[in-house]
Amino acid sequence: MTKVIGPLDYAIPDNMDVQIGSIVEVPLGPRKLFGVVWDNDSPDENPIPDSKLRPIISVLDIEPLNKALRDLVDWTAHYYLCSRASVLRMVLPPSAAFNSAVSITEYRSTDIVPERMTPKRLQALDAIQGQQGLIRELALKADVSDAVIRGLVKTGALEPIEVSIDNSFDPPNPEHHKPQLSADQTKAAEQLITATKAQKFESIMLDGVTGSGKTETFFEAVATCIKMGKQCLVLLPEIALTQPFLKRFEERFGSTPASWHSGMKQSERRRTWRAVNNGDASILIGARSALYLPYKNLGLIIVDEAHEASFKQEEGVRYHARDVAVVRAMQEDIPVILSSATPALETRYMAEIGRYTAIEMASRYGGAHLPEIETIDLTQDVPERGQWIAPSLIKAIEDNIERGEQSLMFLNRRGYAPLTLCRTCGHRIQCPNCTSWMVEHRLVKRLACHHCGHVMPPPKACEECEEEDTLVACGPGVERINDEVKMLFPEARTFVATSDTLYSPAKAAEFVAKVENDEIDIIIGTQLVTKGYHFPNLTLVGIIDADLGLEGGDLRAAERTFQQISQASGRAGRAAKKGHVYIQTRAPSAPVLQALVNGDRDDFYAAETLSRKHASAPPFGRFAAIIISSEDEGEAASIARLIAQTAPNQEGMLVFGPAPAPLAMLRGRHRQRLLIQARRQVALQDIVRVWLESLEWPRSVRVAVDVDPYSFL
Repeated sequence: MTKVIGPLDYAIPDNMDVQIGSIVEVPLGPRKLFGVVWDNDSPDENPIPDSKLRPIISVLDIEPLNKALRDLVDWTAHYYLCSRASVLRMVLPPSAAFNSAVSITEYRSTDIVPERMTPKRLQALDAIQGQQGLIRELALKADVSDAVIRGLVKTGALEPIEVSIDNSFDPPNPEHHKPQLSADQTKAAEQLITATKAQKFESIMLDGVTGSGKTETFFEAVATCIKMGKQCLVLLPEIALTQPFLKRFEERFGSTPASWHSGMKQSERRRTWRAVNNGDASILIGARSALYLPYKNLGLIIVDEAHEASFKQEEGVRYHARDVAVVRAMQEDIPVILSSATPALETRYMAEIGRYTAIEMASRYGGAHLPEIETIDLTQDVPERGQWIAPSLIKAIEDNIERGEQSLMFLNRRGYAPLTLCRTCGHRIQCPNCTSWMVEHRLVKRLACHHCGHVMPPPKACEECEEEDTLVACGPGVERINDEVKMLFPEARTFVATSDTLYSPAKAAEFVAKVENDEIDIIIGTQLVTKGYHFPNLTLVGIIDADLGLEGGDLRAAERTFQQISQASGRAGRAAKKGHVYIQTRAPSAPVLQALVNGDRDDFYAAETLSRKHASAPPFGRFAAIIISSEDEGEAASIARLIAQTAPNQEGMLVFGPAPAPLAMLRGRHRQRLLIQARRQVALQDIVRVWLESLEWPRSVRVAVDVDPYSFL
């Protein structure tokens, strides 16, 4: 918990119209800052006289934050044990949205080569070719200073462009292209429409098998929301899904909706924020932070792929967007739809006890059938030495290519190899900032840390024994599988689909177009490509290493494996052609894999639920983690021991640790963890807040609390 400054008092000048929720500019020391006028639920017993208060400078011409959003900020700060200010940073607009300008100056390449070309200038021009943005945005994209970009402007290599930033969004037409729904879809859509029209809080679990047409179904609720003049928020778990989803939306409603994600330019974020705030944007498709935007007239929230772990924020305010979406819907008194083919165990449990409404879609749309699934026992069907694809899967891919159909090889591991070691001395190349191995990315000739982002060129010699040509790649990543596929099927057209290649909505849209146009025969991808995509000619899925997800030992390992393989399998046979899935494993009898092969989803979840109940794990108990970090290892351990020694003796609550975190160093900071387990009825947040606020630690030490943790690293 970071100790931050609390609410501050200011005087309201005469004739200034200030409301609760108004966004205002105020002085703080020598600076001028923006803030929000907040409810005063507990007035000071000894208030400061107005004569001693500094006055508010101005009130911004922006709609005040309504009570539902202010209550959400307070709830988030309390539940996730963070400051109100840190939550408000997600609510307040980019600084450009504070002014009323209708245009800004962006810059783009002119293809003019400067007379004096420095390495940094060359780096910048290569990185921003075909791009357009503010000077700061282009500098960040090119990893150079602002001065380099300004220098390119002066030479004429970049030219200024006036960009209008307050264009209205085209209104969606709910009657533009109404689809022909199946009986299952029609029944589910009628329930969603009824809930939307009621405009009362209701949590709905839309549980439909992959390919059942859940998107088209909840689009009917979106259409109803549009007709009612209300705003609708659709949350997606990945930025790469945004562009394909926008395309489907445009086909249904005849216009492109507003969007919100980290890949947007400053001008785009300004336009969207103001349009959401004034009601001009009736539909918003966004990443998890879109939950905290100030909607003027919100009428419906939809969380697509609601089971996804990426809805959990792991830095800063450690909130879970699925859970916060339910709370925001409650604050706004509107329905929320949690859509998934593999709902989280917590969501299923809430439906079982009647807290959520369950709507099921058990069959695929248009007569398509779920794929056949079978395991390949790698102890019996052994790949060739130095290869990772079993002979039977190779034969299946070969047959699929001959039929002119597409295949997906799924391995949830980016890069070429997860480990590089010296075959002479056994030294493993590790990140200098983290206790993690450097992952080889052969396509860009780099070793990279997937935790802190540190990159380095592959060394020619071992840094330990200094022997040359002794470093070898160990284990497969998707790039290595791609090399193997190219060797086995040299005529096949392949594509590696990961966050490294689909790093923007535009790149994702380009990938989708290639697959739909049959320009790709075999996709080699991570979990990024297993959700939200509909490729009619993709009929075969190979799971390269099903055992990978079962490693690590956290409480959601089996559930996460079931979800990932189910989602990957769901890409096969989504249209008229039959689908087939092959799961490579060394443990074919593992319960989770047997459940997948036999289609025993309900039995699998029942067993997982019983296991969680016996362990008093979520949803039957609660977890919270306390993470202590410092650049000094001894200091981190000392504060961790202090926190553990002062743990309250609370009935129904246990504190485990401290112990070094599995990722014991991250970004140059040593890390210790404690884990709290508590019964549902224990006031966990209140106890932890009082406990930690009673302690002192140096400014060099950071103490973070993760309520309902998903990562145990």
